[in-house]
Amino acid sequence: MVEFAWPAALGLVVAPLLVRWFLPVAERSERALFVPNVTEFRIAGASSGLAGRFRRWLILMVMFLSWILLVAAIARPQYVGQPTAIPTSGRDLMLAIDVSGSMGVEDMYDDAKRETRLDAVKRVAAEFIDRREGDRVGLIVFGTQPYLYVPLTFDRKTVGEMLDTLEHRIAGGRTTIGNTIGLAIHHLKERPDGDRVVVLLTDGAHNEGDLSPSQAASLASSFGVRIHTIGVGSSSTTFFSSLSLDEASLRHIAATTRGTYYRASDPDMLEDENAEISRMEPVQQDPETFRPIQSVLHWPLGLAIAGFLTAIGLSMRNYA
Repeated sequence: MVEFAWPAALGLVVAPLLVRWFLPVAERSERALFVPNVTEFRIAGASSGLAGRFRRWLILMVMFLSWILLVAAIARPQYVGQPTAIPTSGRDLMLAIDVSGSMGVEDMYDDAKRETRLDAVKRVAAEFIDRREGDRVGLIVFGTQPYLYVPLTFDRKTVGEMLDTLEHRIAGGRTTIGNTIGLAIHHLKERPDGDRVVVLLTDGAHNEGDLSPSQAASLASSFGVRIHTIGVGSSSTTFFSSLSLDEASLRHIAATTRGTYYRASDPDMLEDENAEISRMEPVQQDPETFRPIQSVLHWPLGLAIAGFLTAIGLSMRNYA
């Protein structure tokens, strides 16, 4: 069906009538012309009879109809098709990535090239996001405080670009796991049941925040949020590189929420574990609807121009 994008513009239809009714008629200031014989003037002005009045009426009607068409074009008519359902499958998946100070430790190796834990997570997580076609993906970063970095969206490219901007310590140097899970629940609890998934990647232990990991896991379970936890960091420790990973807590979070705990001591393991999570069976979600819209303003605009030209042509015949 046809709808108007700017329906308020249709009020301009009555503008010529308002101008005619409310503006005073212009007074003629010309002096009378005295001539000895008016015969020639009567012949030239023959159109002032019945035919002339009909022509003036016709010009007026054509002008008014052209104005209506012009106003219709200004209101931007558009053809709106029937709603079409676009089924989407997948999950509402929130990535929660630790960006505390310890994520800057360089104890991960990619093809013998040394890299920080965060760089390894960013590289592998970008591939993971790229595989999640059909999912809504969001990004939470956490350190001393958790922050929603990217809300749930189908735009996986934007999520990947924002992921690439992460730096360690941008959310503080400590680690709040409980509050991070609480923030993820807040953004997932209104989504369809059975689709809510959190993938939490950290290299440390909870040492900040008023919500403990155990409490957060119980809360997530009550809302039907499944949490997969991944412990990141090399198994070998040195004087300059240590790992304070609380595996027991991460295992408990995963078990309480029907998720899985993974240990990633190198990028290859991290890739394998992300690949395993990405094979989760998708769940049908509420379909998105799409209504095709096509502008048709060129039709009334073209007819209006043709009408005005016709009116001008009829007016010129009086002087032919």
